[in-house]
Amino acid sequence: MEHLIEMNGITKLFPGIIANDNITLKLKKGEIHALLGENGAGKSTLMSVLFGLYICEKGTIKKNGKIVRIDGPNDARKLGIGMVHQHFKLVHNFTVLENIILGAETVKHGVLNLDSARKQVTELSKHYKLEINPDALVSNITVGMQQRVEILKMLYRDNEILIFDEPTAVLTPQETEELMRIMKNLTAEGKSIIFITHKLDEIKLIADRCTVLRKGKSAGTIDVSKVSKEELSEMMVGRKVNFVINKKECTPGEAVLKVKNLTVSGKTSAKPLLDNVSFDVRSGEIVCIAGIEGNGQHELVSAITGIVKADSGRIFGSIFIDDKEITNYNVRSRNLSHVPEDRQKDALVLDYNLAFNMILQNYNTSKYSKNGFLLFNEIYKYTDNLIEKFDIRCAEGSRTIVRGMSGGNQQKAIIAREISRDSPLLVAVQPTRGLDAGACEYIYSILTAERDKGKAVLLVSLELDEVMDVSDRIIVLYEGRIAADVNPKDVTYRDLGLYMSGTSCI
Repeated sequence: MEHLIEMNGITKLFPGIIANDNITLKLKKGEIHALLGENGAGKSTLMSVLFGLYICEKGTIKKNGKIVRIDGPNDARKLGIGMVHQHFKLVHNFTVLENIILGAETVKHGVLNLDSARKQVTELSKHYKLEINPDALVSNITVGMQQRVEILKMLYRDNEILIFDEPTAVLTPQETEELMRIMKNLTAEGKSIIFITHKLDEIKLIADRCTVLRKGKSAGTIDVSKVSKEELSEMMVGRKVNFVINKKECTPGEAVLKVKNLTVSGKTSAKPLLDNVSFDVRSGEIVCIAGIEGNGQHELVSAITGIVKADSGRIFGSIFIDDKEITNYNVRSRNLSHVPEDRQKDALVLDYNLAFNMILQNYNTSKYSKNGFLLFNEIYKYTDNLIEKFDIRCAEGSRTIVRGMSGGNQQKAIIAREISRDSPLLVAVQPTRGLDAGACEYIYSILTAERDKGKAVLLVSLELDEVMDVSDRIIVLYEGRIAADVNPKDVTYRDLGLYMSGTSCI
């Protein structure tokens, strides 16, 4: 059977690293082909070659049996290839509609025909159940909604070959389920999909075949129906992965974080986004905030970490850390560690090297500066230790520009930095977003170890498995209010779903 796309012997080099080493991938028409591998294994690089973002040093690409040359994204689009990137390629001060049609505008008599585009985008969003507000600014919508915009960009161009790079990393379980249905419908309509993911359950659920990459090389292509999740994980990391989180019984101490009657109002809406919320997180305890995205999690974290200032007129109530009220403190003075939801927007300076990113909060301390000058030897030594301890894979070590690192390794760098800070409270928002099974296993062990050292951990997660397995206590938010405060041992997945949907409450 002739393959729709063939990538034969693809080799892509970067300074100090072979990102893709003689890789072959073949896509059949109408199939969902998963691309699996650890962080930094070369998955996104390989798809960037197919989409024309990178030019490979060796290898050929064929479409329908004929060799094609792809020198840029425009060449890829002419061949019917579209890509939803892991890190969205959106213009934040453009509207949703403007972003979707950018580069594929309909012009009549020299005038942009937005009415026609709006109608087409609206019909697409309804057909695929990807509801969006076409007039909303991208800077004002959630990460999950930005994902929808990226998918609609691809569908608007009627691409035949669709590349999804970690598409569910920022979606709720319900949105993920809906995306799986959409992908099945797309292949039923004759489209072919390459699906990059770390989530083995998703591969088993939706993929026909899977190509596994390990350290830049192909570990093989297999029929998904003929292998187990455990076998897939072993192919990916080269060892058996423990999917059961081993942790001892929680023995919490005194309250580290106290949130009292916290209310956060909206910029435009009269209804509060967070409504009179009160809870504690004690030392030696992992408390997980669960809920469908958009139910107050973002506002809660912003208030606790100081991203939204108390003097903005939007925050009411009190926040304490170690019995000290920090409601009016600035971000630097709050004495907490924070792993944000959006790593590229809120956690990293992408054009700095890794070493400078690792000291963003404490570059002005006596350990890393003297008389106003940075102590570079100490900074690089500190970063090298974190690279080794947390297995951060980067081509040029501490001097690697962060923008060039894989998303998963960017995430590991943030976690390494925040956990290494001497703070009594760790606020971790989607800490395993974009991480492979082996890395998730490691992060869970780190969170548990921090708990056992007496640190208070506030975890915010959309992954129900993560919520149930990692947490000692679960707080469910629904429409800005606490719908449940429960022990994971006392609830089922169904119970959590009811709390999250507002069907049941305490």
